[in-house]
Amino acid sequence: MGMSSIWHWLVVLAIVVLLFGTKKLRNVGKDLGGAVHDFKKGLEEGSEGGKDETAAAQKSESEDSGGKS
Repeated sequence: MGMSSIWHWLVVLAIVVLLFGTKKLRNVGKDLGGAVHDFKKGLEEGSEGGKDETAAAQKSESEDSGGKS
């Protein structure tokens, strides 16, 4: 009877619901979901910006090497 018993987790869930209430748990879930969404959006924007900077750097390097030859 370790931590993997379904009855153990049902009792824990019931206690958490009794302590915090469903409204507060719903708000916490909503906030957490929004934070994850914003984090993923930030990662996508960061990677897009990194691609633009890399392309601009490569372009300027190719122009510099083209002018020296």
